[in-house]
Amino acid sequence: MSDSFESTITSLFGNGNGLHQQVLASFPLCDVTEEDLTQNPQFCKLLATLTQHVDRTGLTVSLKAELDKAEQELQNQRRFWLWSESLYRGLQEMTQDYCVRKHRSSVPPDQNKFYETMERCLLVAQCALKLDHSSTPNLDQPSVLGLTPQQVMELMPPEENVQRMKASLPRHVERHLKEKCLSLLSYYQPEWGCCFVSEHESEGLKSNKLVHLSGLLNEEKRRSETLKETSRENTVMLQRQTQLYLSEMMKCLQLLQTLILDHRLKIQTDLDKKKLDYFESKCELVLQKIKTEMVEIQLDTYTTETISTHRKIREKLGSELKAGKEEKQAAELSLSSFEILGREFQTLADEYCRLRQEIDMKTWALKELTQNNDA
Repeated sequence: MSDSFESTITSLFGNGNGLHQQVLASFPLCDVTEEDLTQNPQFCKLLATLTQHVDRTGLTVSLKAELDKAEQELQNQRRFWLWSESLYRGLQEMTQDYCVRKHRSSVPPDQNKFYETMERCLLVAQCALKLDHSSTPNLDQPSVLGLTPQQVMELMPPEENVQRMKASLPRHVERHLKEKCLSLLSYYQPEWGCCFVSEHESEGLKSNKLVHLSGLLNEEKRRSETLKETSRENTVMLQRQTQLYLSEMMKCLQLLQTLILDHRLKIQTDLDKKKLDYFESKCELVLQKIKTEMVEIQLDTYTTETISTHRKIREKLGSELKAGKEEKQAAELSLSSFEILGREFQTLADEYCRLRQEIDMKTWALKELTQNNDA
């Protein structure tokens, strides 16, 4: 059985690199490399077997068929909704154009009847659609003002007017769409716009020019898609460049930080040395100032003590001089009293001379001391 399985795989995908390439191509969304398949041959065979049951996106054949059917139905529903929405908006535009024309100029009675009937039918149909809750699961939902779609449908115009309006509706819609197409074509081809204004231009010529509208719109669509793709590419490129710029900026910042750190480490030694020299000089200046202040304080102290000593000596010499003068006066008095005495007077005279010499010596010493103090 294993040989049969391997022969089937070989017949479908071949051997070696051919098998690996087929498996990788069958599962583009799977994050598997050719090296993984080479190192795990059984896993490679399993994936090769799965390719018979699943598609490139990983869906089974039956699920893929159901998905395609659902997408087709969704496309049909979308196409029908777009057709209905386009027709409804076209009818609304026709009604608005009619209101504008009615205020600017007179409108034929048949057109008045047509547009009034169409406007009323649109309004009644819209109100009936708003009141219809058959598509909602909640059956107990109250109606607006207690009205039902059947009651609103009774407000439709007479059947005769409705049938007449339906009969002429395609013609009016075709004319309205043709005018819009001509306006759109004149936007893309301004040189043709002046021709559309002419009332004498035949309808065949206008229709012939409208044939180019689809090509212009397709070209504009391709150009728009190209611009969108270019814009997306530019956006992706800008993001990549921004990321690259930011990464380069981060590298530059890191390099700048490294350079700053290296430079700072290199000059830090010189900076510290200069700071040390500065502080040493400052300390020497402070010490010199302190020494100067101490010398001045010592000089002031010595001067004060010297002045105090000299003052004491002066006071002592002054008191001795005063005592000598008193003693002199006493001797003079004694001399004058005992002048009449002979030898005794000579003795007193000698004593007087001695005292006078002592007084002169002390006076001289006091004078010298005073001069030294003044100097």
